[in-house]
Amino acid sequence: MNFSTSLGILRVLALVEGISYLALGLTMYMKYALDMPTANKIVGMAHGFLFIAYCIMVFVVNLDKKWSFMTNVWAYLSSLIPFGTFVADAKIFKKEQEKSLKFK
Repeated sequence: MNFSTSLGILRVLALVEGISYLALGLTMYMKYALDMPTANKIVGMAHGFLFIAYCIMVFVVNLDKKWSFMTNVWAYLSSLIPFGTFVADAKIFKKEQEKSLKFK
């Protein structure tokens, strides 16, 4: 992963956002089944921040790469589905990064 490009940053954000989404599911269980709401507040705030950062980075990368409408739709929708950002990284972002490395 090349962290010096906006696409590399998006790939990292996709992975971290996906992990935070899964952690949010765990803390929801802790909140309602075990009566431990503090963890949910912390992870919820972190997930919210990462979700917004992910959406902004999809917008920034789209400006740079000029993605098609459907690529944008899938990139944004993946943030709403559990495991979606992992799939988006494998199917969209990684392939796009490999494509841009071939041209250099």
